[in-house]
Amino acid sequence: MSGWFEFGTALAVFFLSHAIPVRPPVRPWLVDHLGYRGYLLGYSLISFAILVWLFVAAARAPFVGVIPPEPLLRWLPLAVMPLVSVLAIAGLRTNNPLSFGGMGRQSFDPMRPGVLAVSRHPILLAAALWAMVHLLVNGDLAHVILFGLMGGFSVIGMRIIDRRKRREMGAEWDRATARTALCSIRGLSQVKLLDWGLGGALFLVVLAAHEKVIGLSPMPI
Repeated sequence: MSGWFEFGTALAVFFLSHAIPVRPPVRPWLVDHLGYRGYLLGYSLISFAILVWLFVAAARAPFVGVIPPEPLLRWLPLAVMPLVSVLAIAGLRTNNPLSFGGMGRQSFDPMRPGVLAVSRHPILLAAALWAMVHLLVNGDLAHVILFGLMGGFSVIGMRIIDRRKRREMGAEWDRATARTALCSIRGLSQVKLLDWGLGGALFLVVLAAHEKVIGLSPMPI
C-alpha cells in the first residue's frame, strides 16, 4: 500500500479500533474475559500500534500544502504540550467513573475531583489540545485531515460519554459531577502537585526524544 490509499486505510482502521471495542455488546465481553485493567492495557497497546502506523502513512501521503508555514505557530506546541502532558498523566492516575482511561486505585471523591475539575475527560481533552497544536504546525493536507479528525473525535467523544454516563448513573450523575467541568481553566488549581511534576517530566522526555522518534525537531529555532 502507498500514498493516499494507505493513509485512508490506516485512518479507517484507527477509528474502527476506537468505535468497536467500546460498543455495549463488545466492551462488557472484553472486560469479563480480560479484566478491566487487562482490557485497558490491550486497548492501549493496540491503539498505540495503529496510531504509529497512521502517522507513518500520513508521512508517506503526497504533500499538498493547506496551511502556510508560520514561524510563530512553531512555538504553540512548546506552550501547550506541557499542559497536555499533565492532563494525560493526571487522567491516567485518577479513578474516573465519569469517563475512561483512569487507572487510579483511590476511590473517586466528588468533593475533591482533582483533575476532573479541569475536565471530566482529561485524556480526551489532552488529545484534543495535542491534535490542535500539531494541526497548526503540520500544514499539509494529510496531517490536517489526521489531526482535524482526531481533535474533532476527541471533542465529540466528551459529549457522547457525558450523555451515556448521565443515562447510566441517573440521579447520581448530578452529585458526582457537581464540582467537575467539561473544560475549565479554573480547575487547574485542583490538579495534584505530583501530577504537575510527573507531567513536566513526561514533557521533557517527549521533547528530548521527539526528533529521534518522529524525525523532526520540536524546537522552533
